[in-house]
Amino acid sequence: MDQVFISDLVARGIIGLNDWEREKPQEILINLVLYGDLRQAGTRDDIRESINYRTIAKKVLAHAESSQRFTVEALAADLAGLCLAEQGVQKVKVRVEKPGAVRFSRSVGVEIEREKAEA
Repeated sequence: MDQVFISDLVARGIIGLNDWEREKPQEILINLVLYGDLRQAGTRDDIRESINYRTIAKKVLAHAESSQRFTVEALAADLAGLCLAEQGVQKVKVRVEKPGAVRFSRSVGVEIEREKAEA
């Protein structure tokens, strides 16, 4: 399968279990790999035949900034569902990270893969 990727998308949202994490938005780092068949887009040079990464990025950002999830696992699952609902996306890999959440680490998070058949 072909891939479209969105790297290091930065959202600011409420995420976490602790009271102090629920008080103000924090940085959430999102990476997506969107799998689909891009042959027609390459042959016809037509965005309507491809996966529209701009549309997906806007929806992912809006959701990450408004959902106020407790866990990165739940947010990753939400984002996978949003991606799979988009035209042409057959499979998605979603990585959600909370930079600086653990002392002495750059980031912590989860990475999940979902397929359209599972959605």
